[in-house]
Amino acid sequence: MAQVLIQAGVALLDEDGTEGLTLRRIAARAGVSHAAPAHHFNGLPGLRIAIATQGFQDFRHDLICARDAMPADSGPFHRLLAVNHAYIRFARCRTALFRLMFDQLPTQDDDLRTIARASYVVLQHHCAPFVGDRKAASVETAVWALTHGFAMLKMDQPYPPDSPVQVSSYEDALRLVVG
Repeated sequence: MAQVLIQAGVALLDEDGTEGLTLRRIAARAGVSHAAPAHHFNGLPGLRIAIATQGFQDFRHDLICARDAMPADSGPFHRLLAVNHAYIRFARCRTALFRLMFDQLPTQDDDLRTIARASYVVLQHHCAPFVGDRKAASVETAVWALTHGFAMLKMDQPYPPDSPVQVSSYEDALRLVVG
């Protein structure tokens, strides 16, 4: 039952954004009593955490699939680029879920924190070849900030070519960061 409610919540987020995420709508979508989400998750806050946890599982899966789709002879830069393009694509294609995932991170929920950390480890692993004599945490933070920032810039309203705000290609920006 809990997984059905989580999937219903994910589907509503994908279709209607956060405005559509109510206990009643989730219950109706799942075909269960309107009291079921409150019972299984102790209300909407608990269900939002469960949905965010599922979102991070999907997110990590997409990152790993992007990594695994790379040819064996591709270099570290192209593997990092592929993983981070998957990050940006997830944010663009699943905007409401992406926002909910990161909005829920200041939580003490162990499952959510564990899968969020596992997602970060994918990025961390692909940054390692670029550390050199720099601090690993500094390189990882720079790459993550660039990737997350780029995802946010492109998420809702991609800037048109004639915009006064110019956003470089992600690949060019990443090359500047990792050298």
